[in-house]
Amino acid sequence: MKHVVVLGGGIIGLSTAYYLQQSGHRVTVIDKDDFLNNCSYGNAGYVCPSHFVPLASPGIVWKGFKWMFNSLSPFYVQPSLKTALIDWGLKFVRSATAENVERSAVPLRDIAILSKAEYESWTAIPGFEFGYEQKGLLEVFQTENAEEHARHLVEKAHRLGLTDTQLLTGQELQEMEPQTKIISRGAILFNCDAHLYPQKLMHGLIHLLKAGGVNLVPDQPVQKLEKSGKKITKVITSDQVFDADEVVIATGAWSREIAAMADTKISMMPGRGYSIMLENSGYKLNHPAVLVEGRVAITPMDGNKIRFGGTMEVVPTNTPPRYNRITGILNAVKRYYPEFDIAQPSADQIWYGFRPCSADGLPYIGRIKSCENVVVATGHSMLGLSLGAGTGKLVKELINGEKPSMDITPFAVDRFE
Repeated sequence: MKHVVVLGGGIIGLSTAYYLQQSGHRVTVIDKDDFLNNCSYGNAGYVCPSHFVPLASPGIVWKGFKWMFNSLSPFYVQPSLKTALIDWGLKFVRSATAENVERSAVPLRDIAILSKAEYESWTAIPGFEFGYEQKGLLEVFQTENAEEHARHLVEKAHRLGLTDTQLLTGQELQEMEPQTKIISRGAILFNCDAHLYPQKLMHGLIHLLKAGGVNLVPDQPVQKLEKSGKKITKVITSDQVFDADEVVIATGAWSREIAAMADTKISMMPGRGYSIMLENSGYKLNHPAVLVEGRVAITPMDGNKIRFGGTMEVVPTNTPPRYNRITGILNAVKRYYPEFDIAQPSADQIWYGFRPCSADGLPYIGRIKSCENVVVATGHSMLGLSLGAGTGKLVKELINGEKPSMDITPFAVDRFE
């Protein structure tokens, strides 16, 4: 039995702690906050093998330039001369190619399918209910160009084995959502996808871990990783010291700084997203949906709730929130669902959080060269929750010296060296 110290209390860190505890290790999870309001709480709740196209893809760089001066736009990179952004930006531009999309599809599909299977197994855990439903995911489009892209995406999904993917006409889409008018040319229906309620998932995981004897340590930012030879022996926080046999860096958007304490460089930037939740509203939807041109995610969840989310702001974590991004989200919703007349919410009703964005859109999962007892699990961009359970299982396999459930070579931490 090893003492494994997991840094980070989001879905990646908690999933990792669950699998490690289940395999007999003593586990401590350290979080810089209180475990209750990280990026794993405010997302769309998708569990989505359909998302096999990485953020770094053709056209995204040009769109980023076009949207840079639009305060309502869904994608924004704050200009800066900081080395970390320049390094990330150059690698991102080089990765935004058709070749990157092609080589990323299989590993993204595989880890998503693995993660979905793990979430499905979690539904059998007594007392652990997290609103898991498999109703598929719609990608709704309005333009001719998006419709043509959708045809190619469906063909690619079929080639990847996601054969239950369908291209719907506007009328077929409307028949699936008879309770509200939709303005569209059609949609892709990814029947392979599921969704869940993030708050219930996270609270349930915390309860499971506590019941299993995992030590959850809140409000302890990591100050230093003490090294002896090629191993990290101690994790030093603001006022505590933890001995460690193994260390897992799963600190999300803050992982670049933590990895540097272990003499490891990872190319990553924080990408901020926003969301709001309606409860008991008069608007009804049957299926989660992505609004393609608007880059907005909508999820009916937990029976009486609808979550609206989106935007990707690549900004430092100390940048004040730009609440008018929500206006852009709601304007997009109105263009597709004209009966949805949602007022701009007050600031206290708006959630925002930082996603860890790698330079090529693939996560970093693996051991590092500088310290033989450190595993990095971060960089999942907008797919952290979707890939959370699968990532936790893969980290457990790495620490146990087991054969990974899939080929993790594409996720190598040092792949840009």
